[in-house]
Amino acid sequence: MKTKELQKLWWDWLGTSERLLHSLYEQTAALTLRDANRVERIQPELDRMLERIQEIDEAAAVCAKELAEELGTESNLRSLVQALDKTEAQQVQQIANRVTVAAKNIQHVLDKNKALIQSELDYVGGTITLIAKVASEQNGKYGQTTHAAVLLDQAA
Repeated sequence: MKTKELQKLWWDWLGTSERLLHSLYEQTAALTLRDANRVERIQPELDRMLERIQEIDEAAAVCAKELAEELGTESNLRSLVQALDKTEAQQVQQIANRVTVAAKNIQHVLDKNKALIQSELDYVGGTITLIAKVASEQNGKYGQTTHAAVLLDQAA
């Protein structure tokens, strides 16, 4: 089997992606619950798995390029599949489809978590701005007479 190494790399990628997706869902829950300690505890694991997926991607790209050179074809999936026998081509195509779907799922959850983090940052920034505004009022309950400038966030 000519594609054994490439398939092995993709299976490793899929296993890592499953663990990554689980941790990303854990991060989503922590962000939703505003559990900063849990988010901080999860982050190193997420970083390691994202780095591992990147390493596997790079190794798979090198492997695919070498395989394409060996088969005398271009180093894209379509060309590789066309150059292989039918059974092996189907196996490679199926694993490639699974990797593609998993990558889209990971990207979706990453985007969702990024939006949650941005929303939380906007909320905190707005709250700080309101506190600064109230503190700068001289006649209010919390006002202080001061000549120091108070910086206000654009969110306000």
